[in-house]
Amino acid sequence: MKNDETSNKPSSDANEIRDELPADLNVSAFVGPYKFPDNSRRRIPGALYLLISVLSGWLWFVQKESDSGLVSSGFLGAAILLAVVGLFSLSASWRMTVDEKLALVHATRAVDFAVGHASAQQVWRGFRSRPTWRVMCYSAQEPPLMRGLVLIDAVDARIVECLVESNPES
Repeated sequence: MKNDETSNKPSSDANEIRDELPADLNVSAFVGPYKFPDNSRRRIPGALYLLISVLSGWLWFVQKESDSGLVSSGFLGAAILLAVVGLFSLSASWRMTVDEKLALVHATRAVDFAVGHASAQQVWRGFRSRPTWRVMCYSAQEPPLMRGLVLIDAVDARIVECLVESNPES
């Protein structure tokens, strides 16, 4: 067996590929707080689905008597499916009135202790995907003695649920 001395030397190639942090995670390029998108943006694709549904249904209706090989009964099926998806998109396009900062304020009011660390996460609940903030709060002591989980409706700022318990980790 040969002893290859070149295999043990570190590479000094200037074009060597190195691990690099993606541009969107680079802290030095931070430009401000993240803004959660509003669910009302779902109205745009919902309206597009309904428009395509109407066009597909109209094409099927106009061409159903002819022997056209381009328009078949699949157009009717696509029109029905797109209409259902479009109506669902429109019904689930809630306008959010509560952002993550306001959700933290509401969660602080809902729990019975002074909040130290807290974290907010946007989730959706129910068939129509109603936006809800899930806020996890810890008391201000070090280590925290209490913790709470508060669900806040992002449409009308109503407290959906509030669970408070002593911190089992302390």
